[in-house]
Amino acid sequence: MYTHQFAAMDAEYESRVRESFARQGLMKHFGAELAELGPGRAEIRVPFRTELTQQHGYFHAGVSGAIADSACGYAAYTLMPADSSVLTVEYKMNLLAPAEGEKLMARARVLRSGKTLRFARPTCPS
Repeated sequence: MYTHQFAAMDAEYESRVRESFARQGLMKHFGAELAELGPGRAEIRVPFRTELTQQHGYFHAGVSGAIADSACGYAAYTLMPADSSVLTVEYKMNLLAPAEGEKLMARARVLRSGKTLRFARPTCPS
């Protein structure tokens, strides 16, 4: 689906991104793992725990949104200079089905990398 290959500006992007991810309290609370990382892409996985569910036993949509947001941010961050930081400007989600299963994953790929903004698209296969 995505065929564009990006090159990282910072050869040490992986350690910088993983160190940043390790500082995120919410991701620690979720038990999230930054499972895959490459220039312009990231994948976050969260194991199922009842503390992360809504009233019907599915993963709460807030968990889906948070890991999709972080996956997109970290996919973008892989393409940024070493002295930069990343913040979300905007995101929108449409939930097509309840998130259930042993783990929840958010995969993100950068679609466009501009001068100050990077556009990424998440997918959340459960």
